[in-house]
Amino acid sequence: MVLSPISRRGSATSMAAAVLGLTALLMAPNKVSAQTPPPPDPTAKIDTIVVIYGENRSFDNLYGTFPGADGIADALKHPASYQQLDLDGRTLLATLPPVWGHTSDPVWGKVGGLPNRPFLLSAAPVHAPDDMASPDLVHRFYQNQMQINGGRNDMFAAYSNAGGLVMGYYDGSSLPMFKLARQYTLCDHFFMGAFGGSFLNHMFLIAAAAPPFADADPSLVAALDAHGNLALAPESPTSLSAGQVVFKRDGAVTPDHFAVNTVQPSYQPSGVPAAPGQDPRLAGKGSLVLPPIMGLPSIGDTLTAKHIDWKWYAGLWNTALEEGRTAPGSRHAKTIYSSVAGKPDFEPHHQPFNYFARFDPTTAAGAAERAAHLKDFEADMLADIVNGTLPPVCFYKPEGDLNYHPGYADIANSDAALARLVAMLQASPQWKHMAIIITYDENGGFWDHVAPPKGDRWGPGTRVPTIVISPYAKNGFVDSTQYDTTSILKFITRRFQLTPLPGVRPGAGDLTAAFDFTRP
Repeated sequence: MVLSPISRRGSATSMAAAVLGLTALLMAPNKVSAQTPPPPDPTAKIDTIVVIYGENRSFDNLYGTFPGADGIADALKHPASYQQLDLDGRTLLATLPPVWGHTSDPVWGKVGGLPNRPFLLSAAPVHAPDDMASPDLVHRFYQNQMQINGGRNDMFAAYSNAGGLVMGYYDGSSLPMFKLARQYTLCDHFFMGAFGGSFLNHMFLIAAAAPPFADADPSLVAALDAHGNLALAPESPTSLSAGQVVFKRDGAVTPDHFAVNTVQPSYQPSGVPAAPGQDPRLAGKGSLVLPPIMGLPSIGDTLTAKHIDWKWYAGLWNTALEEGRTAPGSRHAKTIYSSVAGKPDFEPHHQPFNYFARFDPTTAAGAAERAAHLKDFEADMLADIVNGTLPPVCFYKPEGDLNYHPGYADIANSDAALARLVAMLQASPQWKHMAIIITYDENGGFWDHVAPPKGDRWGPGTRVPTIVISPYAKNGFVDSTQYDTTSILKFITRRFQLTPLPGVRPGAGDLTAAFDFTRP
């Protein structure tokens, strides 16, 4: 509607009509505004999301001394939040139990007999430096729930293969990632997506679901008691003073046939070599630890459906793939698949997309998907960073000896390697609109004093550290919003307006509280 100027010679009637018409126009629904698109989501300022997935550290173990965070000092105010119980679930341990199997070790043998409380690993009497890999600790689905013990977190020592080592923590203040966390945002209420270990938590990182394992061999199925916990073997001691707990059958599969502990991919690279005469691209047929090929919807599927590029980069991927295809007996297991401290290491169960039918290397479509999305860190990611050609969504899995995992990695070298990568990302042409999310797949069996939030049968599990680094990340900020691993999926889904995955938990935040998107 166009309003003509009102003539001075017009009548009062026409003047009144014009006024009424103008009033009606102003009061009418604004059709132009109704057609105006809503303002863009603030996350649209992020063009590149880089998710870095470390290994096996609880929050208290690695960042418990972080200033302003809910850490060791808070736990020590309340003895009930850290004191560990004996196997009866009632008796306070007088002292921490030994690190089973390491009682004569000059370092780890000093853990047994320490006071029943958290202890600094680098201090007397243990004196374990940051560049020393500790023994590995049990980190499995049922044990994690039994250790959490309804949120009391008082059975970590009881249900561990490492006794009192579960209570050890580091003062990371001199480490480079600790300093980066102080510069950007540290999330201190971020929980691992699923109870237990790496396999299931990697599935939650990409699919927010536990994969089914139909017709699993009975030897793989966990034996549970009437309370849904692992059943104790008849020979299991009644007190830690008599030795380590023994379970009847600690399986990888639940009684209703979901894979929850480590099983191997059916495609190479796999922990199961190809059988003689078999397609070398496949793992050996007949192995009990090969689950059915997975068809769960994943974040890769939802990104691809919207024509948004993404990649999973892994350290030593090309080397492991080449070795995995070699004939049995000639595979270089001692160099890549050995999990020896300080040696190059590749863990096949840390590569979740390699379990999915979409990446079947024996089909043309699967081979194309692998070539497009499953990439090597050294050969591909480093070049993409320098060239500014990282896709909108990237996942990076460090090689085993640099991923913080107890047993075959230490925190000093892992931290230094991660800081170098962050520096490269900050120097990238894509940095100005980048978000780096650094987290850990699970707690690695280490104690943490904060009770996980109520979720579902799969988790969330124990608290883990998470750092958000970005030009838009809040500076010097501790974000205490409740998050879990599925929060990363929420953030990606929100940024790219994807169809949400069914298993993403409604109670978890979407990480936007870690950002200040008012910045230009």
